[in-house]
Amino acid sequence: MPEPAVAALLAAAVAALGALLAPRVVARLPEPEPVAPDETAADEKGESAVPEHPVTTRPVKIPYAELADRPHLALWLAGASAVLAGALGWQLGLDPALPLWVAFVVLGVTLSYVDWHTRLLPKRLVLPAYPAAVVLALLAAALAADTAVLARAGVGWVAVGGLYLLLWLIAPRGIGYGDVRLSGLLGLCLGALGWAELVVGGYAGFVLGAVGGLALGALGVVDRKAFPFGPFMMLGAWAGAVWGSTLLRAWG
Repeated sequence: MPEPAVAALLAAAVAALGALLAPRVVARLPEPEPVAPDETAADEKGESAVPEHPVTTRPVKIPYAELADRPHLALWLAGASAVLAGALGWQLGLDPALPLWVAFVVLGVTLSYVDWHTRLLPKRLVLPAYPAAVVLALLAAALAADTAVLARAGVGWVAVGGLYLLLWLIAPRGIGYGDVRLSGLLGLCLGALGWAELVVGGYAGFVLGAVGGLALGALGVVDRKAFPFGPFMMLGAWAGAVWGSTLLRAWG
């Protein structure tokens, strides 16, 4: 069997198994503490029941346990994770960074689901992912016998995380701190793959967010001034991982 097919099948199977457990994890997330309506929606010291994205009205927070109890949720998350991870496996082959990205896909699909329904990116899911990603990046560097993997991952972490932090400091009502918290992880994972993936994946999130937000807002699916940005960040990072090198070569 060709290497891309082997990698795709392995990645899809592992991602699907991981995503089957995701609803249990979501159900155990602690509910954010409610805050006064005039307090900031994105508190860097924690989470609040006010969404981490700017809103014109204050929606009711769906309890995590209720969110995790949706019919067939585990199958939907497993299917989406399998498709996305399988596509990555086909494109990357048995790349040393593939385990990192399989884990990222499972986390990304889960966070996207939660963010879409609550406009929150729970730090109890995001923060533990950082040490796990560092370990998997170290594994990728060891398997590839290439310390440049770690250098790129570090640069990606600082560059993408720093950019989102700057945007949040300039316009705190235009971006949620949950997005800032997540951005460094995206940069780390993209950098572990390569410079092209880092550039394309980091930029694609903004493009997809702008275009997707406008399109979904025009269709009445989301409020154009208050839509979850996390799913677009995740999808942009995935697109960068799959097509980053190809796109930069085409542009160059």
